[in-house]
Amino acid sequence: MTRRKVVVASPVATQTLLGDIRALIDAARQRSASAVNSELTMLYWRIGQLVHVRVLAGKRADYGEEVLPTLAAQLTNDYGGSFAVKNLRRMVQFAVTFPDERIVVSLIRQLSWTHFVALVPLKDPRQRDYYAQMASVERWSVRTLRERIDSMLYERTALSRKPDALIAEELATMRDAQRMSPSLIMRDPYILDFLGLRDTWQEGDLETAIIREMESFLLELGAGFTFVARQKRIQIDDEDFHLDLLFYNRKLRRLVAVELKVGDFKAAYKGQMELYLRWLDRHEREVDEAPPLGIILCTGKKSEQIELLELDKSGIHVAEYLTALPPRAVLTERLQQAMQRAQLKIGPRSAARNTS
Repeated sequence: MTRRKVVVASPVATQTLLGDIRALIDAARQRSASAVNSELTMLYWRIGQLVHVRVLAGKRADYGEEVLPTLAAQLTNDYGGSFAVKNLRRMVQFAVTFPDERIVVSLIRQLSWTHFVALVPLKDPRQRDYYAQMASVERWSVRTLRERIDSMLYERTALSRKPDALIAEELATMRDAQRMSPSLIMRDPYILDFLGLRDTWQEGDLETAIIREMESFLLELGAGFTFVARQKRIQIDDEDFHLDLLFYNRKLRRLVAVELKVGDFKAAYKGQMELYLRWLDRHEREVDEAPPLGIILCTGKKSEQIELLELDKSGIHVAEYLTALPPRAVLTERLQQAMQRAQLKIGPRSAARNTS
C-alpha cells in the first residue's frame, strides 16, 4: 500500500495569494463605487435639466416655488431624502451651470456629486472651469477642492491674467489633450504661511524652512513638482555658483529653478537666473524635455520693471511670497488689482494687433 503524499501549503504562499485576492476585491469594489457615483451624478444632472426645461424655463419664479415642493414631497416619499426641495434646487443649478452634457460626462469619471456642489456657487465660468478641470486631472478630494477655492488658487495663477480667449483655449487643451501649460501652474503670490517665519529672516532661513516643510511647499508650488536639489552647484569658467532650489515638473516635463530673495525684485536677478537656466539647458536637460523654467520668489516686486524686462520670453516667472495668510478681503483686493493691471496691458496689445 502506497502512502499519499500530503502537500502542506507554505504560509508565505498563502498570504501572497490572500493579498492578491484582496487586491482584486478592493479594485472591483472601487470600480463599482465609482460607477455608482457616476450614474447618480448623471441622474441628478438629468433631473435638474428636466425640471429646468419643463418647470422653470420661461416661467414665473413663484410658479417654480409652487411646483418644486410638490415634486420633492412625492419623490422623497418614493425614493428617500436625496430628493428633498434643497437637493432638487441644487440639481437644477447643476444643470444650468454645466449645460453641456458631454463635459459633464467627461468630468464625472473623476468628480463626485459633492465636488459639483462645491463648484456650482462659483460665478465666473473661467474660474469654475479651471477648478473642475484641475480637480479632475489632479484627482482632488472634495476637501482639497474647497481648500484650493478658499485660497483663491485660480486668481493667483498666471492663467487668470490672460485674455478670456486664451484662458478658454488653455483649459480646453488641458481637458482634451490632458496637457498643462506653465500658466496653469505658476502662481503669484505663493502663500508660505506653513513655514512659521516671524519678524525678520535671511534667505538661508527661508531656504531651511522650505526644506523642513518640503511636502507643504510642493503642494503650494502646484501640480507635478518633485524636489531635485538644494544649493545646486553650477560651475562656469572655474567659478562656482549655487542655485537655491531645483525641481522637476512631471506635467510640464521640464526642470524648474527656484531662487529665493528677501526684499524687492531687482533687475540683476534676471541675468543670474538666465545664466542658471542656460547652464541647465546645456548640461542637465534630457532630449525629450522642454527647456527649463525659472521662478524668482521675492517679498515685493514692481510691475512696470518686470514688464520692461520681458521675463516671460526668458522663461522666468517672478512672484511674491507671503509668510502669513492675509484676510480674504485683503487678498481679494490685491489679486483684483493685479488682474486689472494685466487687463490694462492686454488692451494696448490687442489694439495694436487689430490696427496692424
